Amino acid sequence: MASFKVILKPAVEKDLRALPQPVVARVWRKIEELQNEPMPRGSLKLEGAGELHRIRVGDYRIIYGFDPNRLEVVIHNVRHRRDSYRRL
Repeated sequence: MASFKVILKPAVEKDLRALPQPVVARVWRKIEELQNEPMPRGSLKLEGAGELHRIRVGDYRIIYGFDPNRLEVVIHNVRHRRDSYRRL
């Protein structure tokens, strides 16, 4: 299987700066895993949000979309679960 290119939306860098450092390390590991498998075990397609998916990292969520034709994964936000589904 080909490797996917990961694209971070501008808001993601701000989201990551707001997270505790141990969480940031875990989030980066999950993002790296998305390069090889954009639908890992535990990921869910979000209802009513187009083609967006989410993956859990403890109390935090990575909201992303992917295009298998272009081999791209686009990370939309990384936030605490109480905030992650707002403004999708």
